[in-house]
Amino acid sequence: MIAFIDDQRMVHGVKPICKILPIAPSTYFDHQAKRADPDLLSDRAKRDGLLLPEIKRVHPPALRR
Repeated sequence: MIAFIDDQRMVHGVKPICKILPIAPSTYFDHQAKRADPDLLSDRAKRDGLLLPEIKRVHPPALRR
């Protein structure tokens, strides 16, 4: 949904899109802020980001369902 809003926000605006989709505008803006400044992520999200390359190494795409 975030990608869709990113694609359409210049045409329709964030709030009108969020009015139709099941997402609050504040959720979208929070996601954007964290994307722009990773320091805003929770400690858990930061740790997950560090572990992701190792998880992908251990579980290559061919093994994932």
